[in-house]
Amino acid sequence: QVQLVESGGGLVQPGGSLRLSCAASRTIFRIYAMGWYRQAPGKQRELVATCTTGGCTDYADSVKGRFTISRDNAKNTVYLQMNNLKPEDTAVYYCSAQPQSNGVYYWGKGTLVTVSS
Repeated sequence: QVQLVESGGGLVQPGGSLRLSCAASRTIFRIYAMGWYRQAPGKQRELVATCTTGGCTDYADSVKGRFTISRDNAKNTVYLQMNNLKPEDTAVYYCSAQPQSNGVYYWGKGTLVTVSS
């Protein structure tokens, strides 16, 4: 098992930036995939970005060029740098960990990001 704790959410104006952090309860070096998902009010949870042991290359089309996911194995932490935020980015952002390919997912409790003027 792995416990995940997100932080860094808040209220930001359109065009602003935030950095989300996800701290894991154990080493993430061998965890196959870690990522960020989001769920807006009245919508389904959707993928934002993921890192696998092969690299951090998977992004939703809606965030490409604005968001960057990174993985710091030494700190057991995954980050999501969000730039040029838009009102449609407003959602609860969840961190996920998938220790094995095709295995179960573990989730954090989420952090709220609100983009509004």
